[in-house]
Amino acid sequence: MEGAAFIVPMTPWGNIGVNDLNQTQNAPAVSAEASLFKDIFKNTIEQVQETQADVEHKQYLLATGQLDDAHTLPIAEAKAGLAVDVMIGLRNKTLEAYNELIKINV
Repeated sequence: MEGAAFIVPMTPWGNIGVNDLNQTQNAPAVSAEASLFKDIFKNTIEQVQETQADVEHKQYLLATGQLDDAHTLPIAEAKAGLAVDVMIGLRNKTLEAYNELIKINV
């Protein structure tokens, strides 16, 4: 880990060319927006975990003969697949936005 000592966490810039009073007022908004994105991403990951756990439980019930209606397993698998697709789409859009921000010249 000695080679990674030069990495410094990013901090929000605020508005360029605005006095310090306005920058301190903008700081909570940036934090709230970051918190909102964090919550959305966290909820998406939790949804993927929940749907996957449901699929595994229904597979166990089917394998042990305890599942009365076999059509619930494919439905649960479809829900899990959609949850993963949403998470992947969110990740891809986040990476696209990050790459666009990297391209901005200051």
